[in-house]
Amino acid sequence: MALSRRQFFRKASGALAFASSASLLSEAGLAAAEPIKVANILDATGGLNIYCLKQIKATAMAVDDLNKAGGLIGRPVELIFYDSQSNNQFDSQYATQALVRDKANVIMSGVTSSSREVIRPIVRRFKGLYFYNSLYEGGVCDERFACCGLVPGQQVQPLVEHVVKEKGLKKGYILAADYNYGQITSKWMQKYIRENGGQDVAVEFFPLDATDFAPVISRIQAAKPDIVWSALVGDAHMGFYRQYEATIGKKKIPLASTTYGVGRENATLTPDENEGILVATSFFDTLPTEAAAAFVKKFKEYSKETDYVGEYGEYGYRGMMLWAAAVKKANSAAPDDVMKALGGVSIHGAGGLYTIDPQTHHTTMDVHIAEGNREGSYNLIKSFSQRPPSDTQAVCNLIKNPNDTKQYEPKL
Repeated sequence: MALSRRQFFRKASGALAFASSASLLSEAGLAAAEPIKVANILDATGGLNIYCLKQIKATAMAVDDLNKAGGLIGRPVELIFYDSQSNNQFDSQYATQALVRDKANVIMSGVTSSSREVIRPIVRRFKGLYFYNSLYEGGVCDERFACCGLVPGQQVQPLVEHVVKEKGLKKGYILAADYNYGQITSKWMQKYIRENGGQDVAVEFFPLDATDFAPVISRIQAAKPDIVWSALVGDAHMGFYRQYEATIGKKKIPLASTTYGVGRENATLTPDENEGILVATSFFDTLPTEAAAAFVKKFKEYSKETDYVGEYGEYGYRGMMLWAAAVKKANSAAPDDVMKALGGVSIHGAGGLYTIDPQTHHTTMDVHIAEGNREGSYNLIKSFSQRPPSDTQAVCNLIKNPNDTKQYEPKL
């Protein structure tokens, strides 16, 4: 599991401690300084590791970049990796271990919303700081929590507006993963579809290990919607896209998704299966900007991999660099100090300008509507500049209510 030739690891009771080479630290004048510890808890193994493998490497690349540039506030950054194995029990165990035993200054962790909600109370209990480098269903209001990924006001709302208003596909059939992400995201889909004059004809939920979608495909054929909406999650759910194209096909009933591609499904499925799927994203490999091309080139050189990187890989680098900017602003790595410095922190990244919103500790960013193509990537349709986390802003104000720890849900 070594992430590159420039790193080494040691086994440490369920954790792997990654550090830049001794020569690199020596050259940067950091060898004798006390390290700032970053705990990275992600699924290197397990059924959800499709989201994590690139992010693990991108997080390590960010740490190496920080150390090559002189570290943070005169100290080296040490990355400690924990394989959560797509198991929330390990998320709980390793979050506690990272904060209590390993004295981590920040936790970068979680893919599913269920894993996030296991980790959040542990971080609060031990007064840590938690960066969640993932898209999710929005609404978490917690000053010890920072989200660097998309939320519904940034992703679902513009995608629904494009599909329902601009393309005129008003009747939607919603499929979603059967846990808090899918359950709440489907409510946002329903809300935005109705607000834009559309109709949600059905909502169905599927366990993460579901692989047979023949029954729901029959129900879709009977319902005759204008479009199918997917908030399906995980490796098993790739079966839906295969079975859908083999039966109904997107040319007959189009597909739009909030999750397709974030697990690099587009790089695994066939050209016919990928072509035409509509997504809203903050980054994809062929985003036509110099910054995107430079990031993809750098990551491939670092990782020695040549395949598609994707949004979740870029999230790992984005989260590390936003946290690092807050450490520099605070002139401290202590969680409470960095937490207070989060508001307004900005970086220029592969997907554009990223800024942490002081009110919610979520991230303002550029958002792009794109369509899957036959090359295993996406074609850009339209972009939205600096879209705020509006859904979470509507319910969360950490400036006025810093002790809020609730997750809010939409009202239908």
